[in-house]
Amino acid sequence: QVQLQESGPGLVKPSQTLSLTCTVSGGSITTSYHRWSWVRQPPGKGLEWIGVIRDDGNTYYSPSFESRASISRDTSRNQFSLQLNSMTPEDTAVYYCVREGGDWTGYNYGLDYWGKGTLVVVTS
Repeated sequence: QVQLQESGPGLVKPSQTLSLTCTVSGGSITTSYHRWSWVRQPPGKGLEWIGVIRDDGNTYYSPSFESRASISRDTSRNQFSLQLNSMTPEDTAVYYCVREGGDWTGYNYGLDYWGKGTLVVVTS
């Protein structure tokens, strides 16, 4: 079974950059057709999709985050990471790494595996 685990700081100061890492077990982040994404949920709000890194390493981002988000991967460690610049208190949220399942046709069959999430609080 695929398992994902987020790691990183629980507290970030305004204007600083958030760096989170997702460690994947039970499956390779380079396995064909699957995608690996970051989503978040601010307190009292719905889920927000941040961006994704594909099995081939290509990345795509929500327009809301394109200017300040960056997703990368370390295939030797089976990890992928999120960097989110210029953090503000409105970025306080539970951050999740997730898998987006796919197949050879390009079909995206949804967010099928989730990490437990990590709370990130932005405060001075």
